[in-house]
Amino acid sequence: MDSETLSTLNNNIKNHLPVQSNGLISAPDPPKQPFVIGVAGGTASGKTTVCNMIISQLHDQRVVLVNQVWNCVRFPDAFNTELLLSCMEKLKNGRAVNIPNYDFQTHKRIGPGWKVNPSDIIILEGILVLHDPRVRDLMNMKIFVDTDSDLRLARRIQRDTVERGRNIQNVLDQFQLNIDKYFQLWNSTNLSNMVFRYSSFQPVIYNLQYARSVKPSFEEFILPSKKYADVIIPRGGDNDVAIDLIIQHIRAKLGQHHLCKIYPNVSVIHSTFQMRGMHTLVRDVKTTKHDFVFYADRLIRLVVEHGLGHLPFTEKQITTPTGSIYPGVVFCKRLCGVSVIRSGESMENALRACCKGIKIGKILIHGEGNNGRQLIYEKLPADISSRHVLLLDPVLASGNSAVKAINLLLSKGVVESNIIFLNLIAAPQGIHVVCKKFPKLKIVTSEIDVTLDEDLSVIPGMGEFGDRYFGTNN
Repeated sequence: MDSETLSTLNNNIKNHLPVQSNGLISAPDPPKQPFVIGVAGGTASGKTTVCNMIISQLHDQRVVLVNQVWNCVRFPDAFNTELLLSCMEKLKNGRAVNIPNYDFQTHKRIGPGWKVNPSDIIILEGILVLHDPRVRDLMNMKIFVDTDSDLRLARRIQRDTVERGRNIQNVLDQFQLNIDKYFQLWNSTNLSNMVFRYSSFQPVIYNLQYARSVKPSFEEFILPSKKYADVIIPRGGDNDVAIDLIIQHIRAKLGQHHLCKIYPNVSVIHSTFQMRGMHTLVRDVKTTKHDFVFYADRLIRLVVEHGLGHLPFTEKQITTPTGSIYPGVVFCKRLCGVSVIRSGESMENALRACCKGIKIGKILIHGEGNNGRQLIYEKLPADISSRHVLLLDPVLASGNSAVKAINLLLSKGVVESNIIFLNLIAAPQGIHVVCKKFPKLKIVTSEIDVTLDEDLSVIPGMGEFGDRYFGTNN
């Protein structure tokens, strides 16, 4: 490897990784931070409905809902905010937590609580989740569900009597338990005469709990927190347009690795549970060779298909068997593959399955410890300079071999922007090296890993890919 490339690699490692005093790379970065959404609003405003709609549309992501109902009263000091902050801190650091259960009939915590595992998305829902600035600072998106007070009151009565097993006397009793504190804060009794006629209850009922506690606390503490919201949803779960816009924003944030913002020529395939499941198997040290090859091939096929989508195309209208006109496209036909021996050869079958009769060249680069790479062998199509090239190597680690291979293609007359580099996984250091040296080249990968270790192996990685794929590991 030339001295310029080695210097670039070393500088990138220093710039993007903490280094110990002995010069070795320190521990990997902390776990990927979840996307935290806060959903606030008055009682019975439709917060849970909005949360459930978000969860149902994000079915391909790990989502957990945490409710702020650990003490069923509506003043900020009644919530155990310290416990909430502790739980959220653990979840953000990749640790599971136990969330207390609350019984709405006895108004007490019950049992040991329920276990919540770290997730891609954490939805924190509650009437006062936007009140405390410490809790707000944890959030990537803050939502306030804004629903008419009369509609909320009707929902509240129906919910408390039907879903939570209360009767009207229960509602009044709950109010009586907290009346002194409420009136200390509000110092008013004129609301006690508020009445509400509800079709399921005759005659007219004095809804004292709503009038003296729920409504005053909403106006005193909950409604002012509306100004902190990034998104206000009128009509709650009935507002399909607002929910769709929120989902689009969340997907855009989740699907974009921070390196994709730095290098627009880097494309990471959108992650799904299927892809994550396959990565789990190919990364597992206990996975057999047969299963490793099977699931690696599936991932490779996805990467190849995604890479082909970056080829230039021309529009073309065709006629279907029904006589209809279909406005289609035709992709560039002058392309070839180049595999970096030997790991890259594992990707050749997927490329041939997608592109019948495609020419595939080969490059053999020998590693000289951690200090450089030497070109040993190359066999490329004679007309490669006029083709788009799919460069195949399942693991982009330090970028040393990639730089050597790409320099060879450029020396053969290949246009830099005509090269698409396909990987299963890539280390940030390798991406920095390749993209800074070849800004017009495209990189397509299925996942960006955390870092490199002192041996320049990808962490968490999947081991020596070639040995595991071809069965030559000891």
